[in-house]
Amino acid sequence: MEHDYSGHDPFDALNSRVFSSVPVMRSSRAARLAWTQAFKRSPLNIRKLARVPTERNAKGTALFALAALAEFRRTRTRDAEKKARYLLDGLLASSLQSKTGATCWGYNFDWQSRAFFAPKGTPTVVPTAFAAHALLEASQEFDDERYLKPARSVCDFILRDLNVTEEREGEVCWSYSPLDRTRVFNASLLAAEVLCSVGALTNEEELIDRGLRGARYVANRQQESGAWAYGADSFQSWSDNFHTAFILTSFARIMKANEFAREEFRGALVRGLRFWQERFFLSDGWPKYYPHSLYPADAHSAGAAVVALAELSDTDPSALDLAEKIALWAIRHLQSGRGYFYYQRRRFYTIRTPYMRWSQSWMLYALARLLESKQ
Repeated sequence: MEHDYSGHDPFDALNSRVFSSVPVMRSSRAARLAWTQAFKRSPLNIRKLARVPTERNAKGTALFALAALAEFRRTRTRDAEKKARYLLDGLLASSLQSKTGATCWGYNFDWQSRAFFAPKGTPTVVPTAFAAHALLEASQEFDDERYLKPARSVCDFILRDLNVTEEREGEVCWSYSPLDRTRVFNASLLAAEVLCSVGALTNEEELIDRGLRGARYVANRQQESGAWAYGADSFQSWSDNFHTAFILTSFARIMKANEFAREEFRGALVRGLRFWQERFFLSDGWPKYYPHSLYPADAHSAGAAVVALAELSDTDPSALDLAEKIALWAIRHLQSGRGYFYYQRRRFYTIRTPYMRWSQSWMLYALARLLESKQ
């Protein structure tokens, strides 16, 4: 609580008041990419010099809320409930309204990806889906309609505001934001997860059907090895640890929400889980970033892996054993003596910046879910 969940982010460099004061740089795609990468890769946190403010991030707030909800389920204490409701209130206060009037969330910084540019506050599916998941859990734990209504509104954002690519009959892929037409597998599957999860609670077959079509799109693009690329375009052909964890987590949640999905997607889930476990982790729990490379060892990869394994413990009885190894490895090798988790351990240096969304929220959520699952 020292910083009230506010902090820096690996991608917040474009919030720099120094950068914003130079119009020629601000308007250049190449300059935006270079500036962002320089801040991400620097072993020193130079954001104070560049006048990058500390802020809350919607996805980070959602993850902190999910951690508090896991703590509440494990302890049933008033303090845990108070913490969860405080974070959920902050999450609702940071929500946006899409062009069609639906509830959604975006990032608190301008973001230049290889595919498109999203100005600060642009609604995007990833923070929106994590917010929806936190609200859905809260609606079930606290039986509170205030949380279910915005989660249901997120479905309207997905169906009305995101761009759609339908490549085969019975499939659908949603864009990352209303501004682009990218086909990012984990992002589209997060949308499918929201639709299936909300539809299961509200008994809306249309939402479930659309969600299953989204899941089918991703399942049908699994590689023979069991891997998934990041996306459908040629420049998105890599496979990494935490995006694979996102896909496995979403499939597990979709299958829990719908009995038909359990049969249809079980094969893809088992193949993907086997590939991920065999290729992305060392025997001591070291979470590799890519299948072919030990470095960077990233707190985000560790946290997302522990959460995924907690979700998959029904499918794989050994999942929690691996989750515990990963958590212990991260504590030993990525945690500061002050308690926070470093961003990345690279081959020749460690980036010790305590990023709120990327590292702190993921590791807190991971440890809370692990404790809950082992109860």
